[in-house]
Amino acid sequence: MKTILQNYSGIILLLAGIMIGSLIGIFSPNMVNYLKPVGDIFLNLLFVSVVPLVYFAVANSIASVEQGGKFGKIIFAMIFTFLLFIIIAALFTIAVVYLFPTEALPSTSKEIIENTADDTWGNRIVSFFTVGEFTELFSRKNMVALLIFAFLTGTASRKTDEAGTVFRNFLSSGYEVMKELLLLVMKAAPIGLGAYFAYQVATVGPQLFGFYAKPLGLYYVAGLVYFLVFFSLYAFAAKGKDGVQKFWKNNIYPSLTAISTCSSFATMPTNLQAAAKIGVPDTIANIVIPIGSTLHKNGSSMSSIIKIYVAFLIIGKDFFDPMNLLLALGITIFVSIVAGGIPNGGYIGEMLMISVYQLPQEAIPAVMIIGTLVDPLATVLNSTGDTVAAMFVTRISGEKFEEPKEFVG
Repeated sequence: MKTILQNYSGIILLLAGIMIGSLIGIFSPNMVNYLKPVGDIFLNLLFVSVVPLVYFAVANSIASVEQGGKFGKIIFAMIFTFLLFIIIAALFTIAVVYLFPTEALPSTSKEIIENTADDTWGNRIVSFFTVGEFTELFSRKNMVALLIFAFLTGTASRKTDEAGTVFRNFLSSGYEVMKELLLLVMKAAPIGLGAYFAYQVATVGPQLFGFYAKPLGLYYVAGLVYFLVFFSLYAFAAKGKDGVQKFWKNNIYPSLTAISTCSSFATMPTNLQAAAKIGVPDTIANIVIPIGSTLHKNGSSMSSIIKIYVAFLIIGKDFFDPMNLLLALGITIFVSIVAGGIPNGGYIGEMLMISVYQLPQEAIPAVMIIGTLVDPLATVLNSTGDTVAAMFVTRISGEKFEEPKEFVG
């Protein structure tokens, strides 16, 4: 029990901050003008720590990739599987929010940016992918351009061999430092988000609770359906009825581990054990599951769609516009794969979402709160999805399932 409380301490503290902020917003609305600056300070600290972390994390990960084609076929099958599962999860969630809509929440902000007559598609594409000055890269308004630059920087550093060793070490060190900085900033989340929630409750009203309840309920119901139905379909596609039976027989322990630890990395050993008992070859399991714990996030894919949908409800715009849906899929793929290995990577996805859609600042606390509250089920989907992904990779890569064996690690 002590371990579980320790693992969930962040969620418990955040819920406590939200509850206290809500009570203040209801019973002492005159205080929110004093609390809102506290929330704004937290958000600003988050902005300035996330942007450099994105650069160092992406550039460092690309620079650290080892060359070699020995496992090229497996790697290709793994990438295809990760993308396929993530996109299916996103499309399923889009269908759920379309069939079970939530009433829009009146916006408390007038800071929505409208397109001007001079804002042509050509200009939008150029500004979306690039900036005119180096200093403009490190702005939360230009996250996509920063990602592209970080990817190119990492690629260039790989091509310099020994001459780039010092720079690669700099990228690695910068990532570790900025990761710790973000973790320090997030310790203030219960206070910062609690203060902002108090402001929202006082200005929008108690209907805020009903507004959050339905998207959260949709996520948990849809997540359980995806967990039981789609994982079974993936296992069946990989190994037929026997695959379904063996997957669920051996997925109980990893699922319980994911719930109790709230960590995909902590669940990795149990996933490797499950894969061995299912008969997934070691050459596949030892690649797909460790990499998947960072780059394969079914739960994050679903939560990304829910958060974007909620943000659009807040500003009163149409989430189901085709262009908005395409951008939502792009953001979701980034959040589920690229940002998956970054601590609090979901928050980075939210910054990207704010940048791409040019949303008002008021949308940020709402999606952060939802992201935190769905974390337990998201962790189960993220982590245990790696085992069924390893089964699927075995099938499409042409490898053969082995006789079930005990995992030794």
